[in-house]
Amino acid sequence: LIVIRNNEPIEYIKGRDYVYNELVKNESYKCEPEIMDSEDLLFLLYTSGSTGKPKGVMHASAGYILWAQMTMEWVFDIKDYDNYWCSADVGWITGHTYVVYGPLA
Repeated sequence: LIVIRNNEPIEYIKGRDYVYNELVKNESYKCEPEIMDSEDLLFLLYTSGSTGKPKGVMHASAGYILWAQMTMEWVFDIKDYDNYWCSADVGWITGHTYVVYGPLA
């Protein structure tokens, strides 16, 4: 998936590569929320394998999102107009929690 950010020429392979800008140009910016069950899978993240082979860990929607929201409030004391920065990599659970899901919750 290619995102065009400037006017530089790009080379891509038709049928394999897609230009994001072309895919979304006729789409609405509105997106209705999807109703989810509290136990629906939110994401699957593999462990680092520090104690053996990496294992896939499944996180369900409700409990994970609730904890991310609560720790954003209790630990970081985030307010509506705060600027927030987290340098964690989204490939790690801290990044998932405090770069993506916590701020969105």
